[in-house]
Amino acid sequence: MKRILLSLSFIVVSVTLCANSYNVRDYGAKGDGKVLDHTAINKAIDACTAGGGGQVVVPAGTYLCGSIRLKSNVDLHLMAGAKILAAPGELKAYDESEVFGAPEYQDGGHTYFHNSLIWAEGQQNISITGRGMIDGEGLTRYDTEKDGIIDGGSIGTGDKAIALKLCRNVTIRDITIYRGGHFAIITTGCDIGTIDNVTIDTNRDGIDIDCCKYFTVSNTKVNTPNDDAIVLKSSYALKKAVLCEHILITNCIVTGYKLGTFLDGTYIPEEVHWVCGRIKLGTESNGGYRNITISNCTCMWSSGLAFEEVDQGRMENIVVDNISLSHVHHYPIYITTGCRNRGPKEVTHMSSARDIYINNVIADDCDSLAGIIITGMEGEPIRNVSLSNIRIQYRGGGKKVTTPYREQGTNYPEPHWAGPTPAYALFARHVDGLKLHNVEFELLSPDERPDILFEDVKNVSR
Repeated sequence: MKRILLSLSFIVVSVTLCANSYNVRDYGAKGDGKVLDHTAINKAIDACTAGGGGQVVVPAGTYLCGSIRLKSNVDLHLMAGAKILAAPGELKAYDESEVFGAPEYQDGGHTYFHNSLIWAEGQQNISITGRGMIDGEGLTRYDTEKDGIIDGGSIGTGDKAIALKLCRNVTIRDITIYRGGHFAIITTGCDIGTIDNVTIDTNRDGIDIDCCKYFTVSNTKVNTPNDDAIVLKSSYALKKAVLCEHILITNCIVTGYKLGTFLDGTYIPEEVHWVCGRIKLGTESNGGYRNITISNCTCMWSSGLAFEEVDQGRMENIVVDNISLSHVHHYPIYITTGCRNRGPKEVTHMSSARDIYINNVIADDCDSLAGIIITGMEGEPIRNVSLSNIRIQYRGGGKKVTTPYREQGTNYPEPHWAGPTPAYALFARHVDGLKLHNVEFELLSPDERPDILFEDVKNVSR
């Protein structure tokens, strides 16, 4: 019997896994941290768009950049070891801010987008992904954002790390943002979005979702020692009142450690001046909030949960479930309406809030300033609030409050400036429909105030 040996020739073929992949180095990017690379990155984005879309790849290296303009059908992918470094203002590398052309009821950070590090307006199917980093070293953290004029400083400074306006089908996944400027991420008037597995360690707001709908923020860690971590807003930035609705925030961690210590693993608590960390609705609230779910989140060295409707919008159908708060600054839960009314004078209706359900919350080491606060307005109470399965541990040590607790009115809605509440555990005023089930309070040291105090509260179930 003959053996027949078959010689098989294996041909190795190099295949590009993504046919529409555009490496920024092929368009002139150096990645040395010295030469401005945003022009080359923008060329790669333009080529990708002209080719019908695909992935713009930023390989390992440090890319000193001004404004990067993200466009439809482009995934800006930061590979592990890649860093987009925000250029300082003196290099004048950022786009000029747009002309708003209407009264600016909202802060400048909600008004101007084009003078940001990465921005897009009116685009769709866009994403920023990868294990790389955005370092906003050259961005401002101040509130005078137009054209980058910073308290008399240089013109041309970038304002935000990522700013997206009127975009659809947005994904931000896996990246790290360090020192994100005024806002690390802001999305305004965007529909259908996902922010997932993002890590942020920044000196102002972490994530602002403004006038958006169908958004999910999940599996994300946000350290904000000087401002809010994850915040929903409904400003007048679109020149009209727009609801922020159908939003899910889940499986997230927010903290208030000293800037940079979350990323380096030293986790040093920051001295708190007015607020830190925090998951919040407001303050910009012209359109209001509807159908919001916050679940399975952990907050460390953070201010508590804050739900604020003060600009003539409506806040309704808010569900909070499974929240852990530890080392809480100022208050554990804060629900308020007010009449700051930052908007057109011809709008005459009052802010309103109803149908807020908070379940399964545990909090320890809570500040003695205030307990749970629920305050509506005379003639327009907050309606239908349910607190169930809640256990709050307070530090105690508070003194008896002998002066009336201020009405929210036109004030900025922050308990820090209102002073101690007249009850250490729960203070409610102008509420119609309050259900308390399995709610427990613990004091670590004596407090001269009562545990619960109600003023103009109707239909209480305990």
